[in-house]
Amino acid sequence: MLLFALLLQAVDPPPGADVVVRAPLPASPQTPATIVVEPAAMLIATCDADGDGMVDRIELNDGLEKTFKASDTAKTGAMRYLAYSDWALRWLGDRAALPSPYEVDRNNDDQVTLAELQDHFSRLFARYDANNDKTISRAELLTFRTAPLGSSGPPGSLSRTPKDKPKQK
Repeated sequence: MLLFALLLQAVDPPPGADVVVRAPLPASPQTPATIVVEPAAMLIATCDADGDGMVDRIELNDGLEKTFKASDTAKTGAMRYLAYSDWALRWLGDRAALPSPYEVDRNNDDQVTLAELQDHFSRLFARYDANNDKTISRAELLTFRTAPLGSSGPPGSLSRTPKDKPKQK
């Protein structure tokens, strides 16, 4: 008990002593990003099986097959659109991330197969492979914005501008 009392004295300031409370500084707004990664590009980067910082088409197809099998829990060989949205959340970061199931489902049967997914990402691969060397580097997966977005979003967005605000009476 005596030891406990001594510990309390060591921790608690004496009566009447000033207590200084230190808190973290207020958060400052983050500088808007001018270099971003699209969700599909982020997924492609994760397909780098040999860790060399490059993704080839074999690695891409193998990686997509792994993600597909992990999401095709019913083992049907196809994902309905709701299952695809679960796949997108897990592997692209958001249920509404592009590519949408409507883009990927080429035969419009309301489901996405592995072949359709690989076909769509094959087209994305061609788009990202800027130097046509049959591999994609991290640099090729980056998207550069010429100017940072303002607080109201991209030009022409649905966000309200000051002139759109209702007049106060």
